[in-house]
Amino acid sequence: MIKYCESIYQTKRWKTREVMVGNVGVGGNNPVRIQSMTTSNTRDVEATIDQVIRLADAGCEIARVTVQGMKEADACEGIKNGLLQRGYTIPIVADIHFFPPAAMRVVDFVDKVRVNPGNFVDKRASFKTIEYNDESYAKEIAKIEEKFTPLVEKCKRLKRSMRIGTNHGSLSDRIMNRYGDTPKGMVESALEFARICRQNDYHDFMFSMKSSNPQVMILAYRLLVAEMIGLGWDYPLHLGVTEAGEGEDGRIKSAMGIGSLLLDGIGDTIRVSLTEDAWNEIDPCKRLISFAKACEGKGVAPFTEDHRNIEAIQRRPVSLPKNFAMHRDGTVVLSAHSKDIQAPDFYKKLGCDVQLGRPKLKISSADCIVVVEKPTSQITPILKNLKEIGVGILSNEPSEDELPLLSLEKALSLHTHQLAKDRFSVSLPQKAPMAVMVKDDPAHQWKIIEEIKPALIFLSPSADKLHYSRQFFDWLQTRKIQIPVILSFHYACSKEDLIIQSAAEFGALFCDGLGDGIWIDAPYDVEFLRNLSFNILQAARMRTSKTDFISCPSCGRTLFDLQDVSKRIRSRTSHLPGVKIAIMGCIVNGPGEMADADFGYVGSKPGMIDLYVGKECIEKDIDFADADDRLVELIKNHGRWVEPELLPTA
Repeated sequence: MIKYCESIYQTKRWKTREVMVGNVGVGGNNPVRIQSMTTSNTRDVEATIDQVIRLADAGCEIARVTVQGMKEADACEGIKNGLLQRGYTIPIVADIHFFPPAAMRVVDFVDKVRVNPGNFVDKRASFKTIEYNDESYAKEIAKIEEKFTPLVEKCKRLKRSMRIGTNHGSLSDRIMNRYGDTPKGMVESALEFARICRQNDYHDFMFSMKSSNPQVMILAYRLLVAEMIGLGWDYPLHLGVTEAGEGEDGRIKSAMGIGSLLLDGIGDTIRVSLTEDAWNEIDPCKRLISFAKACEGKGVAPFTEDHRNIEAIQRRPVSLPKNFAMHRDGTVVLSAHSKDIQAPDFYKKLGCDVQLGRPKLKISSADCIVVVEKPTSQITPILKNLKEIGVGILSNEPSEDELPLLSLEKALSLHTHQLAKDRFSVSLPQKAPMAVMVKDDPAHQWKIIEEIKPALIFLSPSADKLHYSRQFFDWLQTRKIQIPVILSFHYACSKEDLIIQSAAEFGALFCDGLGDGIWIDAPYDVEFLRNLSFNILQAARMRTSKTDFISCPSCGRTLFDLQDVSKRIRSRTSHLPGVKIAIMGCIVNGPGEMADADFGYVGSKPGMIDLYVGKECIEKDIDFADADDRLVELIKNHGRWVEPELLPTA
């Protein structure tokens, strides 16, 4: 495996150089910095100042504003001066797309410029196949050098910093035709611009590799760091999952992408992009940074990892048990106490419909439950009803119909006892299926698994979940053991921290193809834990249980009230599992992000919406008042619509 982080067996930060953004150091020995972006019209100087102040008061350390033209560039002088007059020294970053002259103007007023290598010089991607030979490709690079060098020289002269910020949704035709719409293409897009910076002896820059897909984002950053290690570079990294959405879903996607990398020691500054008010982004940033800091130095003894592929996601091959309920795309397991099981709404909390008092499975029903206490006569009929519809039942003290869940030591003892009995048996011995729990057992005890051959493994390390699990999966793959593994992690933290921490730790493994199910063991309501489990599986691109929304966080370019529109569209289309809908405020990333969506709703001009199917624009300049209905009609015309289910009665 190519080296992409400081350590694969413990959380240890990859040391980068320090780049100053105004008076704030990023990289080097500095803590991970918090960023956000205003949503106001940048030309409205007072509104933008007010938003930056509110961000700073919430704990934001660097604020970005959109600069799409000369008027916005000139407004930044007033914004910066107005902040200083009010006693705020927070650095301001200008966000540039498509228009280099705006960058040349605004760099006089701001502390940092963000350029998108996919559209700073290149036109918006047409997604057409264009043949480039080495000569024509070199001419394109020369054109970039000609247009980009003046900005590099000016940033160097004024001591301004820069972010070379690649977006998966806005790669150029040139990059996509040579490298594909891939993480490797994202990296090369940034390196083209970085080489020009270095040719001019300019080093006050950093990188970002953003995507709405946490898997793509994780791969891109890893490949970039691997490239930098090979080249001897050490530029800081700005982490973020773009267009993550809102609410719990947005926080889960962001925590999965950003948190996975922070746990590998990668990342110097972060932004959690939410389709909410900008200051709502600061709290999840703080939680992510605090969690990653607490994990620094934690790990396992050094080991060699031979099977994980950081260049492409490869799921570990498994053989699902024939006698126990599991889902091929990720099994959801919930623990249940007797009081939970006896509650009148227990079936509904498991995600089941209820008809005439009996449960009926739905797409988001839990697959298995672990009964915490020994089953009593009061709960046995309830468990029997669940087992009849295909819900798996496990227990530490199982009755005849339940799968035993045993520690490695207890499983070996039972196995040894059974072998002794079988010696005196006339008939062929019947091996009873069991599940084993691997907690913090030392690696030399894992060989017990080869002897007892359980139907299912629950992996539940307590001290260091990520690195212990990676070592265990590498051991399984070396021995070609194809027993499915449920990740079973315990948490004792607030709900807000649970969302962040579980998404980061489960996601770090799921996004590497490791793990076949999820069991979140935490002191919270069964329904909350079920929803969180399904949301994590969906964010990891494993199991889809509802509509997947890709929505940008809004900025000064946004052509409509994105929060309001997002809520309206979600209310009408959230019942379509397997359908991906992108809601984009403008065309900067719109067409590109459509590649990862089935349908797209994109602001094209004031009061007008374009509708997409995949990358193709199907309807242009639809009146804003009609756009929601036309989107639903488009989904229906492509055979992806189902009518919402009526709420069943108990």
